[in-house]
Amino acid sequence: MQMRRLFCAVAVLLGMLSVGLHAQFVHTHQKEIVDGSGKPFLIRGTNLGNWFLPEGYMWLFEGGPQSPREIEALVTELLGPDKAADFWHQYRAHYITRADIHLIHEAGFNTIRVPLHYKYFESDDGEGFTLLDRVVQWSHEEGLYVVLDMHAAPGGQTGANIDDSYGYPWLYDSPVEQAELLAIWQRIARHYKDNPTILGYDLLNEPIPPYPGLEQFNAKLEPLYKRITAAVREVDKHHILFLGGAQWDGNFAVFGKPFDSNTAYTFHQYWMTPDQEAIQKYLDFRDRYNVPIWLGESGENTDAWIMKYRRLLERNDIGWAFWPYKKMQATSAVVTITPPAGWDQIVAFAKLPRGLGEVKERLTARPPQSVIDRAFAGLLENIQLQHCHVNPGYVDALGLKPVSAPQ
Repeated sequence: MQMRRLFCAVAVLLGMLSVGLHAQFVHTHQKEIVDGSGKPFLIRGTNLGNWFLPEGYMWLFEGGPQSPREIEALVTELLGPDKAADFWHQYRAHYITRADIHLIHEAGFNTIRVPLHYKYFESDDGEGFTLLDRVVQWSHEEGLYVVLDMHAAPGGQTGANIDDSYGYPWLYDSPVEQAELLAIWQRIARHYKDNPTILGYDLLNEPIPPYPGLEQFNAKLEPLYKRITAAVREVDKHHILFLGGAQWDGNFAVFGKPFDSNTAYTFHQYWMTPDQEAIQKYLDFRDRYNVPIWLGESGENTDAWIMKYRRLLERNDIGWAFWPYKKMQATSAVVTITPPAGWDQIVAFAKLPRGLGEVKERLTARPPQSVIDRAFAGLLENIQLQHCHVNPGYVDALGLKPVSAPQ
Protein backbone atom coordinates (compact mmCIF):
# COMPACT_ATOMS: atom_id res chain seq x y z
CA MET A 1 0.00 0.00 0.00
CA GLN A 2 2.79 2.39 0.92
CA MET A 3 4.60 1.60 -2.33
CA ARG A 4 1.42 2.28 -4.29
CA ARG A 5 0.97 5.63 -2.56
CA LEU A 6 4.58 6.46 -3.31
CA PHE A 7 4.07 5.70 -6.99
CA CYS A 8 0.93 7.86 -7.05
CA ALA A 9 2.73 10.74 -5.36
CA VAL A 10 5.58 10.52 -7.86
CA ALA A 11 3.11 10.47 -10.75
CA VAL A 12 1.34 13.56 -9.42
CA LEU A 13 4.68 15.34 -8.94
CA LEU A 14 5.79 14.48 -12.46
CA GLY A 15 2.46 15.69 -13.79
CA MET A 16 2.78 18.98 -11.93
CA LEU A 17 6.35 19.35 -13.21
CA SER A 18 5.22 18.74 -16.76
CA VAL A 19 2.46 21.34 -16.47
CA GLY A 20 4.92 23.77 -14.94
CA LEU A 21 7.42 23.28 -17.76
CA HIS A 22 4.70 23.63 -20.40
CA ALA A 23 3.58 26.89 -18.81
CA GLN A 24 6.99 28.42 -19.51
CA PHE A 25 6.55 28.00 -23.25
CA VAL A 26 4.43 29.76 -25.80
CA HIS A 27 1.81 27.21 -26.85
CA THR A 28 -1.54 26.84 -28.56
CA HIS A 29 -4.93 27.02 -26.88
CA GLN A 30 -7.86 26.38 -29.16
CA LYS A 31 -7.74 29.14 -31.84
CA GLU A 32 -5.04 31.15 -30.14
CA ILE A 33 -1.32 31.16 -29.57
CA VAL A 34 -0.76 32.06 -25.92
CA ASP A 35 2.27 32.88 -23.83
CA GLY A 36 3.48 30.98 -20.78
CA SER A 37 0.85 32.62 -18.57
CA GLY A 38 -1.96 31.76 -20.98
CA LYS A 39 -2.35 35.31 -22.32
CA PRO A 40 -3.10 35.58 -26.08
CA PHE A 41 0.08 36.32 -28.02
CA LEU A 42 -0.15 37.92 -31.47
CA ILE A 43 3.06 37.28 -33.39
CA ARG A 44 4.52 40.43 -34.96
CA GLY A 45 7.65 39.22 -36.67
CA THR A 46 10.25 39.64 -39.35
CA ASN A 47 12.12 37.03 -41.39
CA LEU A 48 15.91 36.78 -41.42
CA GLY A 49 16.00 35.85 -45.09
CA ASN A 50 19.25 35.86 -47.10
CA TRP A 51 21.31 34.79 -44.06
CA PHE A 52 21.61 30.99 -44.10
CA LEU A 53 20.18 30.93 -47.63
CA PRO A 54 21.24 33.73 -49.99
CA GLU A 55 18.71 34.45 -52.74
CA GLY A 56 19.70 35.89 -56.09
CA TYR A 57 17.18 38.70 -56.22
CA MET A 58 18.47 40.02 -52.89
CA TRP A 59 21.93 40.28 -54.50
CA LEU A 60 20.45 42.07 -57.57
CA PHE A 61 21.13 38.94 -59.65
CA GLU A 62 17.75 38.78 -61.44
CA GLY A 63 18.29 36.70 -64.57
CA GLY A 64 21.44 35.19 -63.07
CA PRO A 65 22.21 32.80 -60.20
CA GLN A 66 19.29 32.45 -57.79
CA SER A 67 19.79 29.52 -55.42
CA PRO A 68 22.45 29.36 -52.71
CA ARG A 69 24.43 26.74 -54.63
CA GLU A 70 24.39 28.90 -57.77
CA ILE A 71 25.50 31.99 -55.87
CA GLU A 72 28.19 29.98 -54.07
CA ALA A 73 29.47 28.73 -57.43
CA LEU A 74 29.72 32.31 -58.70
CA VAL A 75 31.59 33.46 -55.58
CA THR A 76 34.01 30.55 -55.87
CA GLU A 77 34.57 31.34 -59.55
CA LEU A 78 35.39 34.94 -58.68
CA LEU A 79 37.33 34.56 -55.42
CA GLY A 80 38.71 31.02 -55.60
CA PRO A 81 37.86 28.23 -53.17
CA ASP A 82 39.99 29.42 -50.25
CA LYS A 83 38.89 33.04 -50.26
CA ALA A 84 35.30 32.01 -51.01
CA ALA A 85 35.18 29.81 -47.91
CA ASP A 86 36.47 32.70 -45.80
CA PHE A 87 33.99 35.08 -47.41
CA TRP A 88 31.00 32.90 -46.53
CA HIS A 89 32.21 32.38 -42.97
CA GLN A 90 32.45 36.15 -42.49
CA TYR A 91 29.16 36.73 -44.31
CA ARG A 92 27.21 34.46 -41.98
CA ALA A 93 28.99 35.88 -38.93
CA HIS A 94 28.24 39.53 -39.82
CA TYR A 95 24.91 39.49 -41.65
CA ILE A 96 22.97 39.14 -38.39
CA THR A 97 24.60 40.52 -35.24
CA ARG A 98 23.61 41.60 -31.76
CA ALA A 99 22.90 45.07 -33.14
CA ASP A 100 20.36 43.67 -35.62
CA ILE A 101 18.45 41.81 -32.93
CA HIS A 102 18.43 44.93 -30.75
CA LEU A 103 17.03 47.04 -33.59
CA ILE A 104 14.32 44.45 -34.24
CA HIS A 105 13.28 44.67 -30.60
CA GLU A 106 13.46 48.47 -30.53
CA ALA A 107 11.18 48.68 -33.56
CA GLY A 108 8.51 46.73 -31.70
CA PHE A 109 8.68 43.26 -33.23
CA ASN A 110 8.18 40.42 -30.77
CA THR A 111 9.35 37.49 -32.91
CA ILE A 112 11.90 36.60 -35.56
CA ARG A 113 11.53 33.75 -38.03
CA VAL A 114 14.86 32.21 -39.03
CA PRO A 115 15.03 30.36 -42.37
CA LEU A 116 17.43 27.43 -42.02
CA HIS A 117 19.45 25.34 -44.46
CA TYR A 118 19.65 21.73 -43.34
CA LYS A 119 23.33 21.42 -44.31
CA TYR A 120 24.42 23.54 -41.33
CA PHE A 121 22.71 21.21 -38.83
CA GLU A 122 23.95 17.79 -39.88
CA SER A 123 25.95 17.35 -36.67
CA ASP A 124 25.65 18.53 -33.08
CA ASP A 125 28.66 20.80 -33.54
CA GLY A 126 27.55 22.17 -36.92
CA GLU A 127 28.12 25.82 -37.77
CA GLY A 128 24.38 26.35 -37.78
CA PHE A 129 24.08 25.74 -34.05
CA THR A 130 26.95 28.13 -33.30
CA LEU A 131 25.30 30.93 -35.27
CA LEU A 132 21.76 30.17 -34.17
CA ASP A 133 22.65 29.87 -30.49
CA ARG A 134 23.96 33.44 -30.60
CA VAL A 135 20.74 34.75 -32.14
CA VAL A 136 18.61 32.81 -29.66
CA GLN A 137 20.60 34.20 -26.74
CA TRP A 138 20.44 37.76 -28.08
CA SER A 139 16.71 37.32 -28.64
CA HIS A 140 16.27 36.12 -25.09
CA GLU A 141 18.09 39.20 -23.82
CA GLU A 142 15.87 41.44 -25.94
CA GLY A 143 12.63 39.69 -25.02
CA LEU A 144 12.04 38.28 -28.51
CA TYR A 145 10.80 34.84 -29.53
CA VAL A 146 12.32 32.77 -32.33
CA VAL A 147 10.61 30.53 -34.89
CA LEU A 148 12.91 28.03 -36.62
CA ASP A 149 11.92 27.49 -40.26
CA MET A 150 13.21 24.59 -42.37
CA HIS A 151 13.65 26.62 -45.54
CA ALA A 152 15.90 24.10 -47.30
CA ALA A 153 15.14 20.45 -46.55
CA PRO A 154 17.21 17.46 -47.73
CA GLY A 155 16.19 16.53 -51.26
CA GLY A 156 14.17 19.72 -51.63
CA GLN A 157 10.55 20.31 -50.66
CA THR A 158 9.95 22.70 -53.59
CA GLY A 159 12.49 21.97 -56.31
CA ALA A 160 12.91 25.73 -56.77
CA ASN A 161 15.73 28.08 -55.86
CA ILE A 162 14.40 28.84 -52.38
CA ASP A 163 15.20 25.36 -51.02
CA ASP A 164 18.58 25.06 -52.76
CA SER A 165 17.53 21.80 -54.40
CA TYR A 166 18.25 20.26 -57.78
CA GLY A 167 15.19 21.49 -59.64
CA TYR A 168 12.75 18.81 -58.45
CA PRO A 169 11.19 18.10 -55.02
CA TRP A 170 12.79 14.71 -54.41
CA LEU A 171 12.04 14.81 -50.68
CA TYR A 172 8.61 13.22 -51.05
CA ASP A 173 9.84 10.12 -52.89
CA SER A 174 13.20 9.60 -51.20
CA PRO A 175 13.30 7.51 -47.99
CA VAL A 176 16.96 8.51 -47.54
CA GLU A 177 16.24 12.25 -47.68
CA GLN A 178 13.21 11.89 -45.44
CA ALA A 179 15.27 10.01 -42.86
CA GLU A 180 17.86 12.79 -42.99
CA LEU A 181 15.14 15.43 -42.49
CA LEU A 182 13.72 13.58 -39.47
CA ALA A 183 17.19 13.22 -37.97
CA ILE A 184 17.94 16.93 -38.44
CA TRP A 185 14.65 18.06 -36.92
CA GLN A 186 15.15 15.72 -33.99
CA ARG A 187 18.69 17.08 -33.52
CA ILE A 188 17.39 20.66 -33.56
CA ALA A 189 14.51 19.81 -31.22
CA ARG A 190 16.81 18.05 -28.77
CA HIS A 191 19.15 21.04 -28.78
CA TYR A 192 16.37 23.55 -28.00
CA LYS A 193 13.82 21.42 -26.16
CA ASP A 194 14.23 23.26 -22.84
CA ASN A 195 14.57 26.76 -24.31
CA PRO A 196 11.39 28.88 -23.99
CA THR A 197 12.82 31.60 -26.26
CA ILE A 198 12.10 29.22 -29.14
CA LEU A 199 8.46 29.79 -30.02
CA GLY A 200 8.16 26.86 -32.37
CA TYR A 201 9.31 24.86 -35.38
CA ASP A 202 8.09 25.61 -38.91
CA LEU A 203 8.56 22.10 -40.29
CA LEU A 204 8.73 22.81 -44.07
CA ASN A 205 8.78 26.15 -45.82
CA GLU A 206 6.39 26.51 -48.78
CA PRO A 207 6.24 22.83 -49.78
CA ILE A 208 5.18 21.80 -53.29
CA PRO A 209 4.97 24.69 -55.78
CA PRO A 210 1.86 25.15 -57.94
CA TYR A 211 3.72 23.88 -60.99
CA PRO A 212 2.23 21.37 -63.45
CA GLY A 213 2.65 17.77 -62.33
CA LEU A 214 3.73 18.51 -58.77
CA GLU A 215 0.21 18.24 -57.34
CA GLN A 216 0.91 14.49 -57.22
CA PHE A 217 2.88 15.16 -54.03
CA ASN A 218 -0.01 16.84 -52.18
CA ALA A 219 -1.22 13.56 -50.71
CA LYS A 220 2.25 12.84 -49.35
CA LEU A 221 2.64 16.09 -47.44
CA GLU A 222 0.54 15.49 -44.33
CA PRO A 223 1.90 11.95 -43.82
CA LEU A 224 5.40 13.43 -43.94
CA TYR A 225 4.37 16.08 -41.40
CA LYS A 226 3.12 13.30 -39.13
CA ARG A 227 6.49 11.54 -39.32
CA ILE A 228 8.40 14.75 -38.56
CA THR A 229 6.03 15.48 -35.68
CA ALA A 230 6.59 12.02 -34.20
CA ALA A 231 10.36 12.49 -34.43
CA VAL A 232 10.23 15.91 -32.76
CA ARG A 233 7.81 14.81 -30.05
CA GLU A 234 10.14 12.00 -29.03
CA VAL A 235 12.47 14.65 -27.60
CA ASP A 236 10.45 17.87 -27.34
CA LYS A 237 6.84 18.04 -26.19
CA HIS A 238 6.68 21.77 -25.47
CA HIS A 239 7.23 23.77 -28.66
CA ILE A 240 4.59 24.66 -31.21
CA LEU A 241 4.78 22.90 -34.56
CA PHE A 242 3.82 25.03 -37.56
CA LEU A 243 2.45 23.23 -40.61
CA GLY A 244 2.37 25.02 -43.97
CA GLY A 245 -0.01 24.02 -46.73
CA ALA A 246 0.92 22.78 -50.18
CA GLN A 247 1.44 25.18 -53.09
CA TRP A 248 3.71 27.70 -51.36
CA ASP A 249 1.92 27.24 -48.01
CA GLY A 250 -1.37 28.30 -49.59
CA ASN A 251 -3.40 25.08 -49.91
CA PHE A 252 -4.90 23.85 -46.63
CA ALA A 253 -7.10 21.30 -48.42
CA VAL A 254 -4.25 18.80 -47.95
CA PHE A 255 -4.92 18.75 -44.18
CA GLY A 256 -7.28 16.52 -42.26
CA LYS A 257 -8.13 16.72 -38.58
CA PRO A 258 -5.22 18.04 -36.46
CA PHE A 259 -3.05 15.22 -35.13
CA ASP A 260 -0.98 17.09 -32.52
CA SER A 261 -2.33 19.14 -29.62
CA ASN A 262 0.26 21.92 -29.88
CA THR A 263 0.11 22.72 -33.60
CA ALA A 264 -0.64 25.87 -35.58
CA TYR A 265 -1.10 26.20 -39.33
CA THR A 266 0.82 28.73 -41.39
CA PHE A 267 0.06 30.34 -44.75
CA HIS A 268 2.02 32.70 -47.00
CA GLN A 269 0.55 35.32 -49.33
CA TYR A 270 2.16 37.72 -51.79
CA TRP A 271 0.88 40.09 -54.48
CA MET A 272 -2.85 39.51 -54.08
CA THR A 273 -5.62 41.95 -53.21
CA PRO A 274 -5.39 42.43 -49.43
CA ASP A 275 -9.08 42.02 -48.59
CA GLN A 276 -11.24 39.74 -46.48
CA GLU A 277 -11.85 37.34 -49.33
CA ALA A 278 -8.11 36.65 -49.62
CA ILE A 279 -7.88 35.22 -46.10
CA GLN A 280 -11.38 33.83 -45.58
CA LYS A 281 -10.50 30.22 -46.40
CA TYR A 282 -7.86 30.27 -43.66
CA LEU A 283 -10.34 31.74 -41.17
CA ASP A 284 -12.78 28.98 -42.11
CA PHE A 285 -10.06 26.39 -41.46
CA ARG A 286 -9.36 27.95 -38.07
CA ASP A 287 -13.03 27.79 -37.14
CA ARG A 288 -13.53 24.28 -38.46
CA TYR A 289 -10.70 22.71 -36.47
CA ASN A 290 -10.41 25.19 -33.57
CA VAL A 291 -6.68 25.75 -34.20
CA PRO A 292 -4.47 28.85 -34.57
CA ILE A 293 -3.35 30.14 -37.95
CA TRP A 294 -0.38 32.39 -38.68
CA LEU A 295 0.91 34.40 -41.64
CA GLY A 296 4.55 33.31 -41.85
CA GLU A 297 5.54 35.37 -44.90
CA SER A 298 4.31 38.29 -46.95
CA GLY A 299 5.62 41.61 -48.18
CA GLU A 300 7.81 42.53 -51.17
CA ASN A 301 5.28 45.25 -52.00
CA THR A 302 4.54 48.92 -51.48
CA ASP A 303 4.25 50.43 -48.02
CA ALA A 304 0.57 51.16 -48.65
CA TRP A 305 -0.15 47.53 -49.58
CA ILE A 306 1.77 46.23 -46.57
CA MET A 307 -0.09 48.54 -44.19
CA LYS A 308 -3.48 47.51 -45.58
CA TYR A 309 -2.66 43.81 -45.38
CA ARG A 310 -1.16 44.04 -41.90
CA ARG A 311 -4.27 45.79 -40.61
CA LEU A 312 -6.48 43.15 -42.25
CA LEU A 313 -4.56 40.40 -40.47
CA GLU A 314 -4.76 42.10 -37.11
CA ARG A 315 -8.52 42.76 -37.44
CA ASN A 316 -8.89 39.01 -37.80
CA ASP A 317 -6.51 38.13 -34.93
CA ILE A 318 -3.86 36.66 -37.23
CA GLY A 319 -0.22 37.07 -36.26
CA TRP A 320 2.34 37.81 -38.94
CA ALA A 321 6.00 37.81 -39.96
CA PHE A 322 6.81 39.94 -43.01
CA TRP A 323 9.64 39.18 -45.43
CA PRO A 324 12.46 40.17 -45.24
CA TYR A 325 14.34 42.02 -42.49
CA LYS A 326 17.36 43.06 -44.60
CA LYS A 327 17.85 43.34 -48.36
CA MET A 328 20.09 45.11 -50.87
CA GLN A 329 18.98 48.37 -52.49
CA ALA A 330 15.28 48.11 -51.62
CA THR A 331 12.62 49.87 -49.58
CA SER A 332 10.52 46.72 -49.06
CA ALA A 333 12.50 45.61 -46.00
CA VAL A 334 13.23 46.92 -42.53
CA VAL A 335 16.88 47.52 -43.42
CA THR A 336 18.53 48.32 -46.76
CA ILE A 337 22.05 47.28 -47.73
CA THR A 338 23.92 49.68 -50.03
CA PRO A 339 25.68 47.91 -52.93
CA PRO A 340 29.47 48.27 -52.59
CA ALA A 341 31.67 49.94 -55.18
CA GLY A 342 32.10 47.71 -58.22
CA TRP A 343 28.97 45.68 -57.50
CA ASP A 344 27.47 46.66 -60.85
CA GLN A 345 30.34 44.80 -62.54
CA ILE A 346 29.75 41.74 -60.36
CA VAL A 347 26.05 41.80 -61.24
CA ALA A 348 26.74 42.13 -64.97
CA PHE A 349 29.15 39.19 -64.86
CA ALA A 350 26.74 37.10 -62.78
CA LYS A 351 24.06 37.39 -65.45
CA LEU A 352 26.23 36.04 -68.28
CA PRO A 353 25.51 32.52 -69.58
CA ARG A 354 27.31 29.98 -67.42
CA GLY A 355 28.79 26.62 -68.37
CA LEU A 356 32.00 24.99 -69.56
CA GLY A 357 31.13 26.03 -73.11
CA GLU A 358 31.01 29.66 -71.96
CA VAL A 359 34.41 29.82 -70.23
CA LYS A 360 36.16 31.86 -72.92
CA GLU A 361 33.39 34.47 -73.08
CA ARG A 362 33.22 34.68 -69.28
CA LEU A 363 36.98 35.15 -68.99
CA THR A 364 36.80 37.94 -71.53
CA ALA A 365 34.05 39.71 -69.57
CA ARG A 366 35.46 38.95 -66.11
CA PRO A 367 36.10 42.12 -64.03
CA PRO A 368 39.68 42.76 -62.90
CA GLN A 369 40.56 40.78 -59.79
CA SER A 370 41.19 44.00 -57.86
CA VAL A 371 37.60 45.11 -58.57
CA ILE A 372 36.26 41.70 -57.55
CA ASP A 373 38.19 41.62 -54.29
CA ARG A 374 37.17 45.16 -53.35
CA ALA A 375 33.52 44.49 -54.18
CA PHE A 376 33.25 41.41 -51.97
CA ALA A 377 35.23 43.05 -49.17
CA GLY A 378 32.87 46.01 -49.48
CA LEU A 379 29.86 43.72 -49.30
CA LEU A 380 31.12 42.27 -46.01
CA GLU A 381 31.31 45.82 -44.68
CA ASN A 382 27.98 46.99 -46.06
CA ILE A 383 25.90 44.10 -44.69
CA GLN A 384 26.76 45.19 -41.15
CA LEU A 385 23.99 47.21 -39.58
CA GLN A 386 26.07 50.31 -38.92
CA HIS A 387 26.55 50.67 -42.69
CA CYS A 388 22.86 50.08 -43.53
CA HIS A 389 19.85 52.34 -43.27
CA VAL A 390 16.31 51.76 -42.04
CA ASN A 391 13.28 52.26 -44.28
CA PRO A 392 10.93 54.40 -42.15
CA GLY A 393 7.92 53.98 -44.46
CA TYR A 394 8.14 50.19 -44.25
CA VAL A 395 8.50 50.25 -40.49
CA ASP A 396 5.51 52.57 -40.19
CA ALA A 397 3.46 50.34 -42.50
CA LEU A 398 3.96 47.52 -40.00
CA GLY A 399 2.71 49.72 -37.19
CA LEU A 400 6.09 49.78 -35.50
CA LYS A 401 8.17 52.48 -33.81
CA PRO A 402 10.67 54.71 -35.68
CA VAL A 403 14.22 53.38 -35.39
CA SER A 404 17.57 54.05 -37.00
CA ALA A 405 20.68 51.99 -37.59
CA PRO A 406 23.57 52.66 -35.19
CA GLN A 407 26.35 54.80 -36.62
